Amino acid sequence: MSDFHIHDVTIIGGGPAGLYTAFYCGMRALDTHIIEAQPDLGGKIHAYPEKIVWDVGGLPPSSGKQLMDQLVAQAETFHPAITTNEKIIHVEKDETGLFRLEAETGGIYYSRAVIIAVGHGILHAQKLDIEGAEKFELSNLHYTVQQLERFRDQKVMISGGGNSAVDWANALCPIASEVTVVHRRDEFGGHERHVQEMKESEVNVQTPFALSGLHGNDEGTAIERVLCTNLETNESMEKEVDAVIVNHGFQMEFELLENLQLQTEENKILVNEQMRTNIEGLFAAGDITNHQGKVHLIAGAFVEGASAANSVKQFLEPGAGAKAMVSSHNERFAEKNQEIQKNLLSKQL
Repeated sequence: MSDFHIHDVTIIGGGPAGLYTAFYCGMRALDTHIIEAQPDLGGKIHAYPEKIVWDVGGLPPSSGKQLMDQLVAQAETFHPAITTNEKIIHVEKDETGLFRLEAETGGIYYSRAVIIAVGHGILHAQKLDIEGAEKFELSNLHYTVQQLERFRDQKVMISGGGNSAVDWANALCPIASEVTVVHRRDEFGGHERHVQEMKESEVNVQTPFALSGLHGNDEGTAIERVLCTNLETNESMEKEVDAVIVNHGFQMEFELLENLQLQTEENKILVNEQMRTNIEGLFAAGDITNHQGKVHLIAGAFVEGASAANSVKQFLEPGAGAKAMVSSHNERFAEKNQEIQKNLLSKQL
């Protein structure tokens, strides 16, 4: 697919940073295009749709799916163009200052400015390095938890020590009949409070252990027993399981950055306080960025997205204001507010 329409701004990435940035670009009356490499918008949140998110300001504890759905709905407020399943692999700027974006499919897109909001890059779950493991991926070997309920009354083993592994253990503890967590180190990388909660619960925590073997049922279609090895003593233990969840992190793909002459540091784009990169007209927001005072929260990504949108507006229209009016006073919401108020009144009557 190609789009010969020249957008004011193209946002590469449809995760939380990209979605909020699109909304704020709409507040600045920018003709906006979102391009996402995955089939659906939402970014990394797809990896934990049932995980509860607590740290978005003003939002009650919400599941990943709820947050994702709300972000997508908000991003669509001003009707940006949205293209999914399209991986941008090359961006170049011509002599007129116009950006040409090339996709892996051969699709070509044009934009006056670009905001990169690809998060941690294109993520691929780190697969279990045990021979034959892949044959169980269609049955009971999981790399993410899409539905907690499917593990009800099951014996579950979780391999990993990061936030997701700890959170899944805590969430599954009251649902599964048994939860065992194996981790290569005694220390866990999850949030301290959640780690403490796990250790004080009925979760069976085994360290320093690693999965070393998978034994299938008679038909060879599902894992029936798991072999774990103590990394200090080399002793092994075997456990019966109904399901195995592996959270060994993600492999990150940064092909786009490799094709741009951007200043980077440890696969992060260096930006200033206005989210400007070293390439004029190209901005960045979210987890892909690094700058002084960086806050690695979804709320931080929202602020960076708004700053990037404001910078785009002033880049394209040097006389424009530095920021949008707040939503309660922004004229772009006048008609929408009347519609909402009318619906509220009709419900009261």
